[in-house]
Amino acid sequence: MKINKQKKALIVLEDGTVFSGYSFGASGIKFGEIVFNTSMSGYQEILTDPSYKGQIVTMTYPLIGNYGVNNQDVESERPFVSGFVVKECAKLMSNWRAQKSLPQYLQENEIIGIQGIDTRGLTLQIRRKGAMKAVVSTEEFNIDKLISQINDSTGIVGVDLVKEVTRTEIFYPGKQAKYSVVVIDCGVKSNILRQLEALECALTVVPANIKFETILELKPDGVMFSNGPGDPAALDYVVNTAKQLIGKIPVFGICLGLQILGMALGGKTYKLKFGHHGANHPVKDFRTGRVAITVQNHGFCLDINSLPDNAVMATHINLNDQTLAGIRHKTLPLFAVQFHPEACPGPHDAMDLFKEFILMMDNTRDNYAKKK
Repeated sequence: MKINKQKKALIVLEDGTVFSGYSFGASGIKFGEIVFNTSMSGYQEILTDPSYKGQIVTMTYPLIGNYGVNNQDVESERPFVSGFVVKECAKLMSNWRAQKSLPQYLQENEIIGIQGIDTRGLTLQIRRKGAMKAVVSTEEFNIDKLISQINDSTGIVGVDLVKEVTRTEIFYPGKQAKYSVVVIDCGVKSNILRQLEALECALTVVPANIKFETILELKPDGVMFSNGPGDPAALDYVVNTAKQLIGKIPVFGICLGLQILGMALGGKTYKLKFGHHGANHPVKDFRTGRVAITVQNHGFCLDINSLPDNAVMATHINLNDQTLAGIRHKTLPLFAVQFHPEACPGPHDAMDLFKEFILMMDNTRDNYAKKK
């Protein structure tokens, strides 16, 4: 398959800012919200994270693609980004696990890649103006026309993107094990499933629009609300499911899962200026005083002041901007975090949270046995 070389490409932002570079992936025109990711590696995991549905991702690290792409380091069945922007795509790949180059991978999956632009300048523009609608194009170069099309595009605010990434049928990826866990798939990453299976969890992965009665019929020991893309305010049906499950069964939420559970508990969400995307976000656990370096990928956040403090406590805070990064119910078996303890890519500082979920299920079992 022929790869585009030195073919002109543009990024145009809704404020009229234009960056010109060269294509190194598929050809076409794609719209999305422009964001930046500060990870130095892990581009394959980033590309295949369903939470990036509807977004054009800019990598702040200048050289991307040097270790190629393989079939193991994927977090879903395909890439979900609308576009991929780098300063320079490595001309040569060098890794014993590599099976193809990054340009080949992007072209095969119809993802537009652009290199040769000032990614530092683009990142600073996003930090100044905030994440905004944008277009990547290798075919149309009329700026006024592209800006008009950007203004007509939907963006991600108020849009249900979960329905575009969730499974459509119930999925049983593993065998019987000590714990039975239902994972509500809002765009779940594969390493979340791997971590749960490693802790003796038999998983049932269900669509995001599943009825709570169906979940209870499965008689799980616990329920996980996964990560996912877009605006949580557009997910009334998932929030309603959470409301019905809270108090009946142990519940753990990751990223979008925290926002869903927070709204189910009476909280409100808001859009961050440019979001948190990267593998170097410091988070403090109020309970222990410990600071973990975490992986984050979200553009919305639960308002720390909107939660009913008689029922919910804040457990974690993001030390970069003091936004809420974790909650726990004071009496019911429920907790959630606004970061990715499963990593992939990134540090493993927060992996113990999966063991905390196991402990919560154990304690609930013990309490139930005592009542009987």
